[in-house]
Amino acid sequence: MRLLFRLTKRHPSAILLLVQVLGVLLYPFIENTQSGHAGLNAFGIIVLSMTVRTVRRTPGPTWISVSLAVPVIVLLVLQTTFDLPQLLPWSSGLEAVFYFYAAGSLIAYMMDDYKTTTDELYAAAATFTLLVWGFTYLFVMTQALQPTAFSENGTLRTWSELNHLSFALLSSTGMGNVVAASAHARSIASIEMMIGLMYLAAVVARLIGFTTRPIKQSDKKADKT
Repeated sequence: MRLLFRLTKRHPSAILLLVQVLGVLLYPFIENTQSGHAGLNAFGIIVLSMTVRTVRRTPGPTWISVSLAVPVIVLLVLQTTFDLPQLLPWSSGLEAVFYFYAAGSLIAYMMDDYKTTTDELYAAAATFTLLVWGFTYLFVMTQALQPTAFSENGTLRTWSELNHLSFALLSSTGMGNVVAASAHARSIASIEMMIGLMYLAAVVARLIGFTTRPIKQSDKKADKT
């Protein structure tokens, strides 16, 4: 337990990444069960809390992430307690904004200096998953407002299916068996593909470049101070 606490304090990005990966693996087991909706919302609140903790280490103001997370948690609790599906577009839209803000804060954290630390490498992977989750909730919001967004016959896609689509688009590896059917969904999908390419080219390539460059004497002195 003490080791886990130290790891959480030193590498919050690694813990956030681990929680998100666990969510990707866990959701298919619970989303089609009777209590799956409540489980998804509960796990979503955990991820929100971990993300706020991670943003505290970045240049991004913490109060903005808290201000976005609190109404999302309230909406998720209301959906779970009173079965209010009409709140889904609102909670999903706010969650998308929250994850995009968190991803932007982590990018600012990684671009803040000219050295690559271990936590920044974890942050690079965590930022990728934050962007994936942000677009996933954009897809959920779009589907809630337009049931034919991802299926011409109106078949509703699950969170896991939309999350898989988001991973495929952001990594530019294809779309799988889920496609953006409506014009609005295709527009969001196109933007996600563009952002994925820009993230890999601008942020990840920059970090890799700093890990492979020779260490200068001035850098060693800076580390000592």
